[in-house]
Amino acid sequence: MSETPQRTDPAAEQPEVEQRRAGVDADRIAALLGDLVIGREEHVNAPGFVIRPSDVQDALFRLRDEAGFDFLSCVTAQEYETHYESIYHLKKYADPTQEVSVVVPTDKENPVSQSAEPVYRTADWHEREAYDLVGIKYEGHPDLRRILLPETWQGHPLSLDYDQGRPQVVTLTEHKNPVEDMAPGPREGYGDPDADTMFINIGPHHPATHGVLHLEVTLDGEQVVNVNPDIGYLHRCEEQMAQQGTYRYQIIPYSNRWDYTANLPNEWAVARAIEDLTDIDVPEYADVLRTMSVELGRMLGHFLAVGTFALDVYGDFTAIFMYAIRDREKVQNILEDLTGQRMMFYYFRLGGVVWDVPEPREEFFEKVRGFLDDLPEALEEYHDLITGNEILQARTVDTGVLPPDVAKQYGCTGPVARASGIDYDLRRDDPYGYYDELDWDVAVEDGCDNFARLLVRLREVEESAKIIDQCVDLLEDWPEDERTIQSNVPRTLRPDDDKEIYRAVESAKGELGIYIRADGSPSPRRFKIRAACFNNLHSLGEMANGEYVPDLIAALGSLDIVLGSVDR
Repeated sequence: MSETPQRTDPAAEQPEVEQRRAGVDADRIAALLGDLVIGREEHVNAPGFVIRPSDVQDALFRLRDEAGFDFLSCVTAQEYETHYESIYHLKKYADPTQEVSVVVPTDKENPVSQSAEPVYRTADWHEREAYDLVGIKYEGHPDLRRILLPETWQGHPLSLDYDQGRPQVVTLTEHKNPVEDMAPGPREGYGDPDADTMFINIGPHHPATHGVLHLEVTLDGEQVVNVNPDIGYLHRCEEQMAQQGTYRYQIIPYSNRWDYTANLPNEWAVARAIEDLTDIDVPEYADVLRTMSVELGRMLGHFLAVGTFALDVYGDFTAIFMYAIRDREKVQNILEDLTGQRMMFYYFRLGGVVWDVPEPREEFFEKVRGFLDDLPEALEEYHDLITGNEILQARTVDTGVLPPDVAKQYGCTGPVARASGIDYDLRRDDPYGYYDELDWDVAVEDGCDNFARLLVRLREVEESAKIIDQCVDLLEDWPEDERTIQSNVPRTLRPDDDKEIYRAVESAKGELGIYIRADGSPSPRRFKIRAACFNNLHSLGEMANGEYVPDLIAALGSLDIVLGSVDR
């Protein structure tokens, strides 16, 4: 019998890695913030610093400019019995294990806090969501209005006193001029009779919007002056449903509905957060199964992204789109053998996975290897027909440009960030599963345009194949009596009251993060989803302004958004 494959100690080979993963020096951060700090907290993932609502910008500017926290990953808002609270989850693109939570309590009767938007552009949408669902107002915000619910909605659904039985009236004014009486700022010039602009609606029910997305677009002739993505048409209260479910069984299944094109990473995001919150270990063998399955899931997303992108840009339905669906079907066949499902997999369980690879094992491994052996030729076809296509090159090279500093301001991650030269991937930079034991590379391009985002996804399919191939080798050689797929997990999990955590994984779209606050019960008191598509879509205006309408469609397609993930 062969020996069990053993993990190496990364710190033994690379001492700087252990130092990098040690986290931030909380006392140094406290000294930097000085008298802005009025309290300290300790979250599972990071130290928390409590500051006054009037000091938000001062604190965040110091952390960004003097401590290097250039990534606002997420903003979590919630209401307690005594106060409201906003948490700014800060990281570094150079090292996401360096994390800080900036906690801002606000008055119960007058929940007003200073906006972080002047420091991090991505705070715009996050604070609008916090206002919409929780009811916190952000002073100095450039456009504080609802983002997921209609403007006429009464109340804030995540506030403690919200009446769920209250009838809502959503008005529909017929024949109203859509640019009349619009506010200045992001919509400046819309209602100006002297402005030589035209306002058009794209979507929400249009193939080019990749779902129920409504784009409010202002044109000056043929050029885009402003784009305002109007989201919320697919808001399904996933966070609220997670808060009503139990940690043990009832949250992970819902995660498949967020990004339903590449949803296995969603399961890992939930599992990682809950496992770290409750100190659950995962057997190495299960980690290998998780890693293999998630990389197959990543391929599902990238094949669909590439196929629909070709369809968006030059209408290629008969060749590339169908080729992409063909290869996606092959992956779905493999995942159906592994999980029993073709779309809503629910393969992950806390502490491991639901079952091992199907019997006969050799037949399953042969099927996976057959797919991997055919993949290089298939990818060569993609390059011949897509990246080598003159029409696509003319439509995508130097269009939809997103410079790296702008991408960071919007909190972009995944292929969108890596195509702008940002070398950031949580699989490598904040390792989980079996990734740090395998040989693979992070795909990065510096073109910053629509074409670069296509190249990154095609390269990532190659890297996923390398990871899957190594996982198959490991699974084949693993001793039969040591194939543990789950650790022992209590039937009911009750994390300590007020224990908090933010954990993230690298999904096909980018960083997918989960914030959980426990209250000692079997269900989370607060469950917040940080969706990569939400941040990436926010950057669309930066990519499209000054370009033509067809370039706007190409830029939107290059983001590879899923509205189930944007709206949650």
